[in-house]
Amino acid sequence: MAEVALMKGNEVVAEAAIRYGCDGYFGYPITPQSEIMETLMIRKPWEETGMVVLQAESELASINMVYGGASSGKRVMTSSSSPGISLMQEGLTYMAAAELPCLVVNVMRGGPGLGTIGPSQGDYFQAVKGGGHGDYNLIVLAPASVQEMNDFVGLGFDLAFKYRTPVMMLVDGIVGQMMEKVTLGEFKPRWTKEQIEQNAPWALTGKKTGAPAKYITSCFLDLSQLERVNEHLQAKYKVMKEQEVRFVNNDCDDADIVIVAYGSVARICRKVAQLAREEGIKVGVLRPITLFPFPTVELQRLAAMGKKFISVELSAGQMVEDVRLAVGNDVKFYGRTGGIVPTPEEILEQIKKMV
Repeated sequence: MAEVALMKGNEVVAEAAIRYGCDGYFGYPITPQSEIMETLMIRKPWEETGMVVLQAESELASINMVYGGASSGKRVMTSSSSPGISLMQEGLTYMAAAELPCLVVNVMRGGPGLGTIGPSQGDYFQAVKGGGHGDYNLIVLAPASVQEMNDFVGLGFDLAFKYRTPVMMLVDGIVGQMMEKVTLGEFKPRWTKEQIEQNAPWALTGKKTGAPAKYITSCFLDLSQLERVNEHLQAKYKVMKEQEVRFVNNDCDDADIVIVAYGSVARICRKVAQLAREEGIKVGVLRPITLFPFPTVELQRLAAMGKKFISVELSAGQMVEDVRLAVGNDVKFYGRTGGIVPTPEEILEQIKKMV
């Protein structure tokens, strides 16, 4: 029988990591995601599965510990909140270039700067456009429920190893802090050395007599070699765009107006759509689950049907740029910042202005 629990979003990330067979967590506390590390410390998975849990001296240290663990083919992760993720950008671009898989959880808070511990979606650009230097992308998953925070841990690790890339779970603070019923996954054992060599043949597992040496690096001093690396990465991202787009279409096909929203805002917008239809306005909600790769093709399909679009975000307007790139510049935007969450009624007023 499936195990059901009432848990906070942050707490379930920790539980899901243990159950998935995660080898190591390296992080640093910052509100509003500190419960992830706290839950791991309370659960003591090192006694149960051998999972390493370490509070590093900083975010800089934690992402580089993740780099080391990933180099050996281990399933490793970290988590932080907006300013902490900013400090990890150098390590993330190194990992993208070295093609190292890992899971990074960002429970976003209001910014810029130290800002506030209130919820935000102001890290969209940083996550989706590659917050570090160079031409690279992360796969970015945007959960809208505690259940998805549970499910996306395993999905994130699976995608990370499939494409040898860091994967980010981009969560606004509401979803990280809310409590909901969740169905937990089964326990999976951590990989043995033999399984690592089978599933991650590139990993550094110790030199074998007669075997060729393995190198993991993001430093390519030969210009032609670095160009080949970039071409390889871009080809990989193209495959992601073709095969890994995920979204939810809620009543968009018969709608006149489509709200594009992710995370907790998408849940609010479902209520907006209900209120609008009660007043005779046909509204649907398109919720991207993958922010990279973005559901551009689905948006273009809806645009070809003559829909009007509005992007609703907890930001000054970031995802709206990708919506406009998909369907044209005639896309409305409504957002709140500073940790203030819009009500369904105020979003509905913006919808009425479009009619």
